[in-house]
Amino acid sequence: MVFKKKRVWHSLPGQEPTELDKRVMYWENKGKEVPSRDLIKTPEQIEGIRRSGVVNTGVLDEVAKHIHAGMNTLEIDQICYDYCTAHGAVPACLNYEGFPKSVCTSINEVVCHGIPKEEDVLQEGDIVNVDFTTILDGYYADASRMFIIGKTTPEKEQLVRVAKECLEIGMEAAKPYSFVGDIGHAIQKHADKYHYGIVRDLCGHGVGLKFHEKPDVMHYGHKGTGMLLVPGMVFTIEPMVNMGTWKVFIDADDEYGWEVISGDEKPSAQWEHTFVMTEHGVEILTH
Repeated sequence: MVFKKKRVWHSLPGQEPTELDKRVMYWENKGKEVPSRDLIKTPEQIEGIRRSGVVNTGVLDEVAKHIHAGMNTLEIDQICYDYCTAHGAVPACLNYEGFPKSVCTSINEVVCHGIPKEEDVLQEGDIVNVDFTTILDGYYADASRMFIIGKTTPEKEQLVRVAKECLEIGMEAAKPYSFVGDIGHAIQKHADKYHYGIVRDLCGHGVGLKFHEKPDVMHYGHKGTGMLLVPGMVFTIEPMVNMGTWKVFIDADDEYGWEVISGDEKPSAQWEHTFVMTEHGVEILTH
């Protein structure tokens, strides 16, 4: 018996297949996962996401101006909310699936989704990830940065640096008509040099018209696996790099069930950008 498989990619009705159509259908015919056409953003949509990215970058720049030892993470949340709304945008995290604040502030062993709190006061030597997503005119942009508070240990400095290198290496691996798995393979290979763990339970994702879209962008894996990357796709790369194990757990004391902690409670670092795939490689939309 021959089973029929529904095609994901179709050329537009009444039109001859374009070069893009031919390249995508070539890989689909080989059994590879390909995007549906709705994941390919129009030039107008990309421009809208780009404008949202400008505000998102401004938010993180504003945090960079003010973050210091002695401030609490609730103050960071207020900075982000004020800047975002003053520029006509909306914080995507606020009330998203019960998340109570506008931004994620993840300190030391908190991998991601740290909830801003008055009692979480930044100390000299802390490392903190500030992760913000902007909605402007219905378009989403998502990015995060690491901040070192004052002077920290060489071990934490190296972790922060290598996490940023992982993002940059993942970006370089993302080529048109390559695969999501190429990104994860390159990132994992670099982290392995330092015996760091790449978190596997969370990943990057498509973004732009929604907070989370396809594809899932895993930060570990094998070349040639995952979804085909096609010009016009918009997605994040956001490797979470742990100093120890890749495993994580949810903080049982977190009443909201959001905060993710490294499995051995060693420090973790993460950097993130939103990218659009072009014919020549990725372009950062959250500079």
